[in-house]
Amino acid sequence: MVLTGKSAVVTGSTSGIGLAIARALAAEGASVMLNGFGEEGAIAEMLGELSGASGAEALHDGADMTRPDQIAAMIERAHAAWGGPDILVNNAGIQHVAPIADFPAEKWDAILAINLTSAFHTMRAAVPHMRARGWGRIVSTASAHSLVASPNKSAYVAAKHGLVGLTKTVALETAADGITANCVSPGYVWTPLVERQIPDTMAARGLTREQVIDDVLLAAQPTKQFVTSEQVAALVLFLCGEAASAITGANLSVDGGWTAA
Repeated sequence: MVLTGKSAVVTGSTSGIGLAIARALAAEGASVMLNGFGEEGAIAEMLGELSGASGAEALHDGADMTRPDQIAAMIERAHAAWGGPDILVNNAGIQHVAPIADFPAEKWDAILAINLTSAFHTMRAAVPHMRARGWGRIVSTASAHSLVASPNKSAYVAAKHGLVGLTKTVALETAADGITANCVSPGYVWTPLVERQIPDTMAARGLTREQVIDDVLLAAQPTKQFVTSEQVAALVLFLCGEAASAITGANLSVDGGWTAA
């Protein structure tokens, strides 16, 4: 197991891409702190699965990603438990779809807070611990929308572009410290986040559910297939290994060819 003795915090990890990433890290021996919402029993089951896979400890922290104090406390809890975190995965995200003239200001604020500003706070808290250990891996889940725009997603596109810029800056600041900082940018992955935006897109564009899937979501991906959470997780796992130690400040696409053109 290549991550035995390492510890990871994965935000937004009680479902979807984040949970797949947590599973991939645990399968290679890492202790993992989940973060996100969910029923107590379901989260306990996830923790049992992760600790069973790794032989290491798995914890859950319900820190609200809009609350800097709770974010800092989560990182310090991971440090107290394991001396890390050695690995930080910024995956928490929300979405809202609406034309700019109708876009609620409170939705803009929430999307920027969770998709971008929370990553600033996790990195700010985790980097000193990584520097002290002389090793660290920061991976942030961006999006194809960190490279290209789509209508009706002003806040999400702005946040994901900003996340890439933040990551590049941190990569340069930590380049001599044994720390790498990278983004992975998935295309459309079938997750609860994607499923929840379908009704809004139907309303905004006057389309049926099937038209949204075929003519909006998968229209951008030449493979005409959804990316899987496990494919994204496999790339994150690679970036956490020694073979990727020279990769930093990168934004790596996993998007079925979406951004190739």
